[in-house]
Amino acid sequence: MTGNPGEPRVSTLSLVRQQAAVAAGDQHTVDAAVRVLRAGGNAIDAAVAAGFAAAVTEPCLTSLGGGGFLLHRDATGASRLFDFFVDAPGRGLADSALAAPHFEPITLRFAGTTQTFHCGYGSVAVPGVLTGYLHAHARLGRIPLQDVVEPAIELARDGFLLSQAQASILTLLMSIITSTPEAANVFGTYANASGNGDLATNHLYAGFLDELADAEPGDPAPGWQKRLVEAMERNEGLITAEDLAAYRAIEREPLGFELSDASVLTNPSPSFGGMIVGEALTGAFNGRPTGEQPDAVPMLQALARATANGKRHTDNAPTSVRGTTQISIIDGDGGIVSMTTSNGSCSGVMIPGTGIQLNNMMGEADLHPHGFHRTEPGTRIASMMAPSILAWPDGSSAAVGSGGSERIRSAIVQVACSLLAGDDAAVSVDAPRFHLADDGVVQAEPGISSERLQPVAGTWPVNEWPARDLYFGGANVVHRDALGRLQAAGDPRRGGASAVIDL
Repeated sequence: MTGNPGEPRVSTLSLVRQQAAVAAGDQHTVDAAVRVLRAGGNAIDAAVAAGFAAAVTEPCLTSLGGGGFLLHRDATGASRLFDFFVDAPGRGLADSALAAPHFEPITLRFAGTTQTFHCGYGSVAVPGVLTGYLHAHARLGRIPLQDVVEPAIELARDGFLLSQAQASILTLLMSIITSTPEAANVFGTYANASGNGDLATNHLYAGFLDELADAEPGDPAPGWQKRLVEAMERNEGLITAEDLAAYRAIEREPLGFELSDASVLTNPSPSFGGMIVGEALTGAFNGRPTGEQPDAVPMLQALARATANGKRHTDNAPTSVRGTTQISIIDGDGGIVSMTTSNGSCSGVMIPGTGIQLNNMMGEADLHPHGFHRTEPGTRIASMMAPSILAWPDGSSAAVGSGGSERIRSAIVQVACSLLAGDDAAVSVDAPRFHLADDGVVQAEPGISSERLQPVAGTWPVNEWPARDLYFGGANVVHRDALGRLQAAGDPRRGGASAVIDL
């Protein structure tokens, strides 16, 4: 108890519970969530606000024109997974139109190699993020939509300083995200901002969100669907009016795994990343209490088995594992959210007049091993993304998720292992990571102890990296202990940020 003589005595526990925590991929994204939490919003409100903001502040990683997943658990333990990932397009089109998609190949130069990406109108899957945000807010949000979108409107209208991490990603993908005239017009300010510190703006997006906030319920930002379909028809894209009319955000029962003294909630089928994470954690802690860190070799072996099993379940499905961003939030009521969204590698295609860039999920050859556009229109694309929540019997909980392509599984499992072993959020996120790649080589960050590294090197070939790198993911974490004390950690590998605030 606290208080001075003669003053009311206030429980320390009640004081602690009037806090909230946020971790995300950019400081501006975190600030948007914080603002909404302080305005009385809950974790859903804050996650949606952060998502709208991230579409401005992390433009190469997420967009209202992409897809994602939001996992929510309330103070009673009730949970649900909002699936608003992308669908394969083409409802109502003839087979001949689907057989020869129209791509714009763009070759990017990385350190020591090049890679060709397929962008343009033929690369775009049916987007789900806007629908998902509106659905989640309508179902579980607490404050008006106008208040939720206001931080993003201000960022897009008034401008902001682009972070060094986002500027680096922007520079890498600039030839993609400016590959059409409208995209070049929108992201021209970003190009200047990444070079000389000017403010990045997106006035079309600010106007779209203004319209969204003022729209009648059930008629969000009227007209964008019509403009998108018309643009697709003019440019031989595959999204149809039937696709947009049929698209739904889907509420699913989260996939659950029981460990020795903790539980894991994660992303269920048709995506497979959650299954990999859950099975890997179960295998890593097999016969071991969760209060002890698993040895590296059994953990990597469990990851390898879970990955092979997960891929068998998706042999006949297209899978998306491209660039992503993660938002994790705990509110003052005990609600917790883990949300992961993606825009693929970007398409350069905009929804006309909105400032929203669309995804390129249908244009990545490694995401469609059986050939482009062989998937039945309307099929929900599977994903490696695995927003997850850990829960302990004493009431402790944590939200974790990550970007990072196929490294998503490795990042989440290793951060979760650290949290389950009792490490705090910052230690869990900062700890150097392994990744057992599909070619059988273990990629290892610098700083791993010889005691932990040597058994791995005796089992697989190991490539030790000279510096920590965004290759190893972007795991953003929030944690609440049994007394209600909060922690938050953004992953420095991708410019992550965090905040624990008083409400």
